[in-house]
Amino acid sequence: MKCTNKFGRILCVIMTGILLTVSLTGCGAKEYTFVYDRNRNNSSFSVASHAQGKTMDAFASNLCVAAGDVSKGTDVDMSEVASAGLFDIASSKVVYAKNVHAKLNPASLTKILTALCALKYGNLDDMLTASENVYIKESGAVKLGIEAGDTMTMDQALHALLLKSSNDVAIMIAEHVSGSVEEFCKLMNDTANNLGATNSHFTNPHGLTDPDHYTTAYDLYLISNEALKYDKFLELIHTSNYISTYHDKNNNEKSIDIQNSNAYIKGEAFAPDNVTVIGGKTGTTSAAGNCLVLYSRDKSGNPYISIVMQSKDRTTMYTEMTDLLSEIS
Repeated sequence: MKCTNKFGRILCVIMTGILLTVSLTGCGAKEYTFVYDRNRNNSSFSVASHAQGKTMDAFASNLCVAAGDVSKGTDVDMSEVASAGLFDIASSKVVYAKNVHAKLNPASLTKILTALCALKYGNLDDMLTASENVYIKESGAVKLGIEAGDTMTMDQALHALLLKSSNDVAIMIAEHVSGSVEEFCKLMNDTANNLGATNSHFTNPHGLTDPDHYTTAYDLYLISNEALKYDKFLELIHTSNYISTYHDKNNNEKSIDIQNSNAYIKGEAFAPDNVTVIGGKTGTTSAAGNCLVLYSRDKSGNPYISIVMQSKDRTTMYTEMTDLLSEIS
């Protein structure tokens, strides 16, 4: 992009990895939005003014950046998991990283992005109606048990999505927000792409296994970091149990009585004394193994995101996560 007038020549050199709005007085104070382009190979950028000699901040200036594994200064053994990361949000520092760019099946960690899209493009008091597509037949799939014609609010649906990890509710949310699962997946991919999560591809809103459905620990950090900007998301992941009622197609009441699947919130797993777990999201399938994303704070209130992917079982997942949390000083 180049613009020229009598006051000087402004050259905007644009590289990928940016979502930035810039006002250039030499170009008539116009606004330019540079979106992230997943089809480019480079991941940094500069916007330089030849007239004023100024440089704008990079897309990742307030993000943790990991080019590869990071373990210096740590004392953890993540040998029992395929990928793991600990991200210090306040200082934009990667404390620990193992295979954080490996493309893996995320299972229900997918629902973090589903919730983000619902919060961004929907309203909590929206009334959702279940279609015939909520009948999921896959063995072992977690379901609330909704039926075609059932209605509930977006707020109720998000509780079921993030606490119980209900796959049928994920379908209902997707169809309400975008009209179809296919269109919602486009929204998911666009949303992830614009956050810089370009090593991911999502084909459904729930995370049930699909060969073209994958993400990375680092991309999950980017997605979670954005979701945590919503107070409602924080409230949801911190909720231990939830009781409510919704209605069937004949307006008869049906009950919701669910607990958070996160053992730290349920009081079944315990973080180090200097760490407070606010909440997170679990994910488990045979292909993904046992996965967990956590949002925590240290004794000073500084926030952290920690991620464990593809652990062999639930016990190992929580043991490894607690070891990772021990690196929070």
